[in-house]
Amino acid sequence: MYDKFSRRRLLQTLAAGGTMIAASPVLGRMAWPIQGAERGSLRIIFYTDVHAKPGGGVPTALKIVADRINARQPDLVLGGGDLVEGDFHSSALDVAPNWDAYMAMHRAIKSEHHVAIGNRDLMGVLPKDGSAPVADPRLIFKRRLGLTTTYQAFDALGYHVMLLDSVHISGDKYKYHGHIAQEQQEWIKAELSRIPHGKPIVLVLHLPLLTAHFGAVRGMTFQAEPNRVVDNNTDVLALFAAHNLVLVLQGHLHVSELLRWGSTTFITGGAVCGRWWRGSYFGTPEGFNGITLRADRVEWEYFDYGWHASGPVRDRRSPP
Repeated sequence: MYDKFSRRRLLQTLAAGGTMIAASPVLGRMAWPIQGAERGSLRIIFYTDVHAKPGGGVPTALKIVADRINARQPDLVLGGGDLVEGDFHSSALDVAPNWDAYMAMHRAIKSEHHVAIGNRDLMGVLPKDGSAPVADPRLIFKRRLGLTTTYQAFDALGYHVMLLDSVHISGDKYKYHGHIAQEQQEWIKAELSRIPHGKPIVLVLHLPLLTAHFGAVRGMTFQAEPNRVVDNNTDVLALFAAHNLVLVLQGHLHVSELLRWGSTTFITGGAVCGRWWRGSYFGTPEGFNGITLRADRVEWEYFDYGWHASGPVRDRRSPP
């Protein structure tokens, strides 16, 4: 049974045109109204921030993740980026074992499966040996996943699903910004022009378009740094203003967060790796999300898949 708050007070509030924000990592199971597709329910598993690597018991954890996902028999599995443990200094050789670990999980998932790119999935931007940057830092991601581009769209049971590339190499002290480039915005416009008005849309990207996390933990006057959020989020969201954007799935922050603004729900998906494979982070354990989109409502739950770091860990309040 769904949480009493969700079934009664939340639905009444939203029906009256209100906006609800739930920024707690422990939300339980919730449901609220949307204008969904009429073709039947779409059952989604959304995971993000895997940070796959070959050691530390991680391959065992990733096998558990795949098994738990398969047991739920979703219609669609979506990944939110940071698939592997890597950084801008990593080379193809450095990250090959990490990609092998991730791809074992990826191939083990039986449902239709699509993933967005995260900042950790770019390689060779600032080679540690001082050599020239690689021509295409996204090449390994594309090759491993059989993609020609890092943003894509498809239809699923009456929904239009769009995966974006939210990582912009900045060259400043932040190294990258969350940013949707103009070329990609033009692609979004073209995609939206092709779909029927009112068709429900699901958006997937790594860096968050909207979040209450920093206000909750750093104070409401804190300004998030540009490598923590999408810095042109208002421009991007404006592209969807006349469309039925029902759901945004995002990652990067490693916390479980649900935020509803207008008629759009934003879910920050926690992390498969929790606090970088060292326990929970801001109370969010290692986990993934189960989401069911119905004609009249969306249902959501965050699943702790049952693997936990061995040895002493601390739930730190800032990224390591």
